Amino acid sequence: MPKKSDRLTGLPAGLIPLLTQRQLETRYGVSDWQVLKWIKAGMPVEPFAGRQKRFDLAKVERWMAEQDEAASAEPPALVAAGA
Repeated sequence: MPKKSDRLTGLPAGLIPLLTQRQLETRYGVSDWQVLKWIKAGMPVEPFAGRQKRFDLAKVERWMAEQDEAASAEPPALVAAGA
């Protein structure tokens, strides 16, 4: 009997799969709360029938890179000692 991995085939040219929220959580090693926080912060979500969310990995990676750049450009916040 062939293994499941033996049945994998490449996607047709130009077809990009969308990730589910659970797949995105696994990809980044975060909880569902963190993904929801990212969505509220502006992470791109693809239109999809039903209530589930789908994510284009390339768009999410670009968004993550933009967030990293913005965070590194901001000066560190000052915190009062003993507060």
